[in-house]
Amino acid sequence: MDDKLIQKIIDKIEHFTPTSGNKEVGSVITVGDGVAEIEGLSGAIMSEMVLFLENDNKSLEENLKNKKQLFGLVLNLEERSVRVIILGDSSRVKEGMKVERLHKVLSIPVGEGFLGRVVNTLGEPLDGKGPIKESAVYPIERDAYGVIDRQSVNTPLHTGLKAIDGMVPIGRGQRELIIGDRGSGKTAIAIDAIINQKHEEESNRPICIYVAIGQKESKTARLVKELEEKGALQYSIIISAGASNPAALQFLAPYAGATMGEYFMEKGKDALVIYDDLSKQAVAYRQLALILRRPPGREAYPGDVFYLHSRLLERAAKLSKEKGGGSLTALPIIETQEGDVSAYIPTNVISITDGQIYLDMDLFNKGLKPAINVGISVTRVGSAAQTKAMKKVAAKIRLELAQFRELEAFMQFSQDLDAETKARIDKGRRLSEILTQYKLEPVPFETQVAVIYAGVSGYFDKTPIEEVRDTEKNLQMHLESRGKDVLKAIRETRDLSAETETALKATLTQFFS
Repeated sequence: MDDKLIQKIIDKIEHFTPTSGNKEVGSVITVGDGVAEIEGLSGAIMSEMVLFLENDNKSLEENLKNKKQLFGLVLNLEERSVRVIILGDSSRVKEGMKVERLHKVLSIPVGEGFLGRVVNTLGEPLDGKGPIKESAVYPIERDAYGVIDRQSVNTPLHTGLKAIDGMVPIGRGQRELIIGDRGSGKTAIAIDAIINQKHEEESNRPICIYVAIGQKESKTARLVKELEEKGALQYSIIISAGASNPAALQFLAPYAGATMGEYFMEKGKDALVIYDDLSKQAVAYRQLALILRRPPGREAYPGDVFYLHSRLLERAAKLSKEKGGGSLTALPIIETQEGDVSAYIPTNVISITDGQIYLDMDLFNKGLKPAINVGISVTRVGSAAQTKAMKKVAAKIRLELAQFRELEAFMQFSQDLDAETKARIDKGRRLSEILTQYKLEPVPFETQVAVIYAGVSGYFDKTPIEEVRDTEKNLQMHLESRGKDVLKAIRETRDLSAETETALKATLTQFFS
């Protein structure tokens, strides 16, 4: 790393003063590949910062005032030594060099000043908009809240996607995995979820944090532009640890995102953090582990790679009322190879999360977007993360679509179909068309309720399948102009009362007649 990055790290360590009376100095035994092995630091802890004393005749305070300090991050605790990643020019580290503990773990700044900004793993701005005013400094690694401090997930986090909000709902405080092959639309779901939060009232709007791990900087820049154009950047934070960044920063980036989200959660607010993607974080960690001489296991990953993701995702929570009632929702993304969900990292993360949204490339290539495989996708929170209105209209849609997919596969081997089977297949196709949405087109939940109601109630049955998407878009415009009162009633009550249902039927009859 260059000297500028060293200075950034210096600024992010909370209070560069060692704990009184606990001075502990070790010396470098070996150094190579950006890693130093140090003996004499028996009290060191994981993720603690250490300072290489290039001039050991001076005090720690004098060494810290030097603008070219050299730091290390402790990642291996061994019987007689520790191994640290050198955060800087490793050629400056020599055998026998003195190293002193700083008694502080790596910390980053957090606060409202980060909203609308693009920063790196250490909280340093990357968007050229000047310095950021921090509210506090939080350690990048923290223990997750215990069971007593939590409550059950009971509030929906609307993504604006009919297929997800209707069939695989996400609740505030949940951990829902988005999994699929490269190019299947995983990031698009996450971005639509961020954009859709502008439909929420400001007091109820989650703070959105997007963590780009190992992505091209051009992709991240395009994403930031899209959010800005849609008016969603003002309540979002973008953390970029691009493909050109060192493996150490890619490994730490998701923890930085969780830390920033926890600040808002502890203020009683809701936060959404998206890790795009944890496959690349695992690869970065594998690089570090191999350099640290950790024994490789399955697919060359170290044995603690499960703990890498579990301690990150466990930080997502819905806090109890005594703790302020805030929440941190996690949407981790995992990339599969040829749809292999049984690979090491995918199975790890599936077992940690509260459900998964599986994107199927075959469905994607057929033009169904989001390409959700209803049979494999699941949420363990279920209807607790839905409004009463959505529960009423979407209860049947998941089962009908699952049956349709089976019948559609069977239909390839049969030419003659009875009238009932043909009607079911036609309805399944229409429902699939209704649930299809394109990128950057999230729909408010009240409009979703009205459209799904029309689909399951048979209003689209006489519409030719190839015209369903256009008809559905026209229906949305009709509802926004002629059905404002109906949409307002659904939005405010979050229920579909008998009176509202009657008014909705009248509006739909008027449109389809």
